[in-house]
Amino acid sequence: MSRRAATSPEAAMTLRTFRALRLTVYVGENATWHHRPLYSEIVHRAHAAGLAGASVFRGIEGYGASSRIHTSRLLSLSEDLPVAVVVVDTEERIRAFLPRLGELADGGLVTLDACEVVRWTEACDGPDETDPEGKKSL
Repeated sequence: MSRRAATSPEAAMTLRTFRALRLTVYVGENATWHHRPLYSEIVHRAHAAGLAGASVFRGIEGYGASSRIHTSRLLSLSEDLPVAVVVVDTEERIRAFLPRLGELADGGLVTLDACEVVRWTEACDGPDETDPEGKKSL
């Protein structure tokens, strides 16, 4: 929210929603790509691709294809905790990013979910924001 909207009671806010696609990549914390954490490589590639944003979430417990439970509760098993990398952008941009993600394939799980992005903007805003190429951004 802008500073003006936060401090000015007369600044009317308008709710806007956008259809989007959420990409979630589940990997082990110790997974690497060329000696770099895989989750970090995914975030940097998403940034380079101009995607709206990416976040990494570290799990406290989980298991994957190996069926071995990893947990932060026991020191001996606290290695290789589950990590989720979440990226949200337009469907077009997320789908265009999938081949770049595929180059990193290591057997991790990838999911795509339709979602809705909610933004509050000042009522006096003009047309939707666009990137330099004229594509709608979130």
